[in-house]
Amino acid sequence: MPRAFLIVIDSVGIGGAPDADQFFNGDLPDTGANTVAHIARDAGLNVPTLDALGLGAAVKLASGEEAAGLGAVPTGAWGAATEVSRGKDTPSGHWELAGVPVPWEWHVFPDADPAFPDDLTALICKLAGTEGILGNRHASGTVVIEEEGEAHLKTGWPICYTSADSVLQIAAHEEAFGLERLLTLCKDLAPTLHAMKVGRVIARPFVGEVGHFSRTGNRKDFAIAPPSPTICDYVHDAGRMVHAVGKIGDIFSMRGIDDLRKGKDAVLMQHIGDLAEEAADGAFVFANLVEFDSEYGHRRDPAGYGKHLEWFDAALADLLPKLRSDDLLIVTADHGNDPTWAGTDHTRERVPVLVHGVGAKALGQIGFVDVAASIAAHLNVPFAGKGKSFL
Repeated sequence: MPRAFLIVIDSVGIGGAPDADQFFNGDLPDTGANTVAHIARDAGLNVPTLDALGLGAAVKLASGEEAAGLGAVPTGAWGAATEVSRGKDTPSGHWELAGVPVPWEWHVFPDADPAFPDDLTALICKLAGTEGILGNRHASGTVVIEEEGEAHLKTGWPICYTSADSVLQIAAHEEAFGLERLLTLCKDLAPTLHAMKVGRVIARPFVGEVGHFSRTGNRKDFAIAPPSPTICDYVHDAGRMVHAVGKIGDIFSMRGIDDLRKGKDAVLMQHIGDLAEEAADGAFVFANLVEFDSEYGHRRDPAGYGKHLEWFDAALADLLPKLRSDDLLIVTADHGNDPTWAGTDHTRERVPVLVHGVGAKALGQIGFVDVAASIAAHLNVPFAGKGKSFL
């Protein structure tokens, strides 16, 4: 019985979104953003495995741009996917890849100081047991911790911030504030935010001293649940195993998921390799690799982003021989995060869809939802979500 592997390399966009002019980083529209092409241009990019699957060809199809150093004749199936959900965020991209476009407009907090309404701030204070909060603005997570960390240690007030995404993030010191206290705060706050159609409340614990703070691996996302069944539900309901690797469990509120494996990207690739050797017939492995986005995209680091793509390319080359002859592997992304662009937020872009296991084939311009439909077709499970199989 065939298996399916879906790896989302978070934020690896390829430009060309037709509605990029409607999405902004500050006052600059995302028109012309192209994560892969601009990394290749500014930092160089040596990714022969991805290129052989069709990455260079997908960049050109999506945006008309040539990615420097890419352009191999594809040996895999390749295409460029366009999102219809009105967001350039993690839940929107992943849900749509799983067959469920977002049916509502996400609530986004204004880029103002303060960013949060008074009643929400009062609720945070009540739940946290504090007299106030710190931050209360759009900010980079690492920057706001450096700026507010000392005051946080003195007052005990949580550091609350947001971005152009539909999100409220709360940072707190694991020891001084307490990890469990932070997780409870975010969990208790989440239903109010979800009712407002804010996609996620994210706990961002950190450790260290003033001038030497660092975030830990104990981040937890409290995400609103998808409004209808996703590919995870359909595979699970068909009696197959669904393995979630990375943030997938948080993004889908663990719905339709049987097994969860976490860690940083290198550990996650080890998990995927293990599952390639161990997963049962008919299984679905759904993985998200997040460091492209969190470590390099938001921090506007083209060289670091390029090196991480090269690391993934080598890891992917090691993974491919572990797959069975009837396995399907799809490598894609959920949005862009062009590290050469203004601001620090995601960029609205098309994404590559690179497929191993079906031979060389040009898929053309497709939809995010077609990924889920294709996985369902490959696994031969009933599927009533959006999309059309490209297999």
